[in-house]
Amino acid sequence: MPSERLTIIGFVEKYVALYSDKTFLREKKNGVWEETSFLATHNSGRVYGAGFMALGLAKGEKVALISEGRNQWIYSELGILYAGGVNVPLSFKLESDYDLCFRINHSDARFLIASESQIEKVRRVLPQCPAVEKVIVLDDIELREGEISASELMALGQEYMAANPGALDERMASVGPDDYANISYTSGTTADPKGILLTHRNYTANIEQCHSVVSVDEDDVMLIILPLDHCFAHVAGFYFMMSSGGSIATVPGGKNAITMLKNIPIAIREVRPHVMLSVPAISRNFRKNIETGIHKKGPKVESLYNFALKNAIRYNREYWNMGKPRLFMWWRGILKKVFDKMIFQSVRENFGGRMKFFVGGGALLDIELQRYFCAIGMPIFQGYGLSEATPVICSNSAGHARFGSSGRTVSPMDIKICDEDGNELPHGTTGEIVIRGENVMAGYWKNPEATAKTIVDGWLHTGDRGYICVEDPRYLYVTGRFKSLLISSDGEKYSPEGFEDSLADGSKYIDSAVLYNNQSPYTVVLVVPSKNILQDAVKSQGLDPDTEEGRKAQLAILQGEVDSYRAGGRHAGLFPEKWLPAAIIVADEPFTEQNGMLNTTSKMVRRNVEKHYAARIEYAMTAEGKALCNPRNMASL
Repeated sequence: MPSERLTIIGFVEKYVALYSDKTFLREKKNGVWEETSFLATHNSGRVYGAGFMALGLAKGEKVALISEGRNQWIYSELGILYAGGVNVPLSFKLESDYDLCFRINHSDARFLIASESQIEKVRRVLPQCPAVEKVIVLDDIELREGEISASELMALGQEYMAANPGALDERMASVGPDDYANISYTSGTTADPKGILLTHRNYTANIEQCHSVVSVDEDDVMLIILPLDHCFAHVAGFYFMMSSGGSIATVPGGKNAITMLKNIPIAIREVRPHVMLSVPAISRNFRKNIETGIHKKGPKVESLYNFALKNAIRYNREYWNMGKPRLFMWWRGILKKVFDKMIFQSVRENFGGRMKFFVGGGALLDIELQRYFCAIGMPIFQGYGLSEATPVICSNSAGHARFGSSGRTVSPMDIKICDEDGNELPHGTTGEIVIRGENVMAGYWKNPEATAKTIVDGWLHTGDRGYICVEDPRYLYVTGRFKSLLISSDGEKYSPEGFEDSLADGSKYIDSAVLYNNQSPYTVVLVVPSKNILQDAVKSQGLDPDTEEGRKAQLAILQGEVDSYRAGGRHAGLFPEKWLPAAIIVADEPFTEQNGMLNTTSKMVRRNVEKHYAARIEYAMTAEGKALCNPRNMASL
């Protein structure tokens, strides 16, 4: 029997009826966590919707929304959709006037919603956005001409419903499953952002699909640490938890992004979530923070922790074959339980003590990182998707995981792997990941050419490389982006992300890594060092890290980490020898959103990194630059 093609409006009403009085939203106000029920969330959305109608929002018109995650973000989205409008969620990390103006103007946004932390950048660009008629400010601050407060919007909504009984319900009933719900702009790893058109049915179909691969328990709490404008947080967080009878908590915001980052560990301890969403950059930071804390407890504790970690990793294997063969693994299982109580339980207390698992998305997650978090009792189950697929395509989950894979593909959905000519390839062969299903976007806003190239005969061409597992065809292995491919001098192509992530995730001395080979004589790797940890390691050798000898010792450590992938090293055989780097470039600054080397979803922007370090890459191709202890590497430390 085919599933009901619900709109988001019908979807919300369905689960509000099921879980009416249960807590859905948790938000910290004035130092206290407040709870809001499913029904109260729905009712606030209705008032916002009526407010938009009072302002004159017509069906199909656009409202841009820029704010950190909070209850009012959700009320705003529901209100826009209830009024028949289209939400245009903008990343609160956007700083460039051009980036902000492009999205506001390109989307044809008639109204704009902003929080206090975002209002100044909005005010700065508003003169260049003539179509915006009014700005709704979520916080109680001094307003300027053309601005109204959220409380005023709600007052307008109450008045509108009183004066026009039934008008809001009529508008809500007029919205169909194929009407647009959202224009989600690509985050900037490509040259020009594209507006991804997602319909009501795209969302509700993908939520149904998510339930085929992941489940949470009723009353579970999710702390959302990713921005709600992030498609992954939007669907796998907000809507998925609603359909599971769970609740979501948002990290308290602040005057800027730094304050919000500082609030994350506090919120984790106070909310004590059962599940969180993560991306590789956040997962790596969690691991580094855990290991820094262990290191501070002294060499005995650190030694015991490392032994317990190795034992658990060997017992867990690739998750699906955990504890096998039993004849040789039973004693590791006993040790694992003992060490879990002695060591890892206290680690988990820093995450609230109730964490069941993370779901990882946003980019490839190195297998070592997956093994690590499973070993300490908080597995990160890697998934894969993209906004054009609303976004979830597959995911690992509790009881169903293969480390190194991106998990089981959602159902119902068709998937195939194609070669460059569009021919379907057999399982186990790498090619482009191509999907078809109700989660595939309607297209790109005002960009029929890009739409036609991306969606062919209903099939979405993802631009990502991967293969389907031979042993179990429900599992997909994602190997990288086509646009990231390295090309050697003989024309052979290679996807670098696996090595880059493995090096950064598997080494405490390296924060980030980028491989480069563009028909070059050899491959080079650019590494962003963990300077404090490197310096501590050199100090433990009795050397001053600021001397020439100390810097050479630091470079030797970095070389050792890279060489661990060669024959005889601890990572030998993971990646083809041909593509292992022959030269190391030590970065002189980390990758950040401010310098353009990370986008707003914490993904590395390869073209910007290569442009910034073009001279260093060219130098690394010389005899002097290829030498490890060259003057520029020494200076970077």
